[in-house]
Amino acid sequence: MPDRPSSGTESPARPRRSDATRAAILDAARDRFAAEGYERATIRAIARDAGIDPSMVMRYYGNKEGLFVAATDIDLRMPDLTAVDRDGLGERLVRHFLDVWEHDERLTGMVRVAVTVEAGAERLRSVFRDQLAPVIAAVCPVPDEAAVRAALVGSQIIGMAMARYVVRIPPATGLSHDEVVAWLAPTVQRYLTAERP
Repeated sequence: MPDRPSSGTESPARPRRSDATRAAILDAARDRFAAEGYERATIRAIARDAGIDPSMVMRYYGNKEGLFVAATDIDLRMPDLTAVDRDGLGERLVRHFLDVWEHDERLTGMVRVAVTVEAGAERLRSVFRDQLAPVIAAVCPVPDEAAVRAALVGSQIIGMAMARYVVRIPPATGLSHDEVVAWLAPTVQRYLTAERP
């Protein structure tokens, strides 16, 4: 059922029905994409989870790719590494990503989709390019190497995420946060601060 136009008498503090519908669609889509990946998640299932007609999903997002892009809009809330002791950069970054991965399933869904669908791969690239790369550039000893260093850091972060949260390899899932940090932080630290080989 289409949303009725506003009569102009609605309270400005009261959310419009379309806002609630969009929020329900995105919540359902995030859950489906995280659990099933892009290919298996369907507009029909997402609409059913949101309690709406599938035509409403298409109305707001156009197609599944548009819905995926909207559902995976994420702010990594990257820390300001310029305020961190130089010897602790790797540890700070790894701890930050562990916290993000374990409190926001959109990243898990994004990684799962990125390995099979170009829309997912581009979404993941854009998140790392637009959010991780500038943070690394701010602490990079050689500015021209920031993009390379960001890609190397991303390889470690995404690799661990794939093993721990997507494929769920038992040794990786069994590691505590401190153990993951102890293994990964020195490598990430090297990528951030070591001289280029």
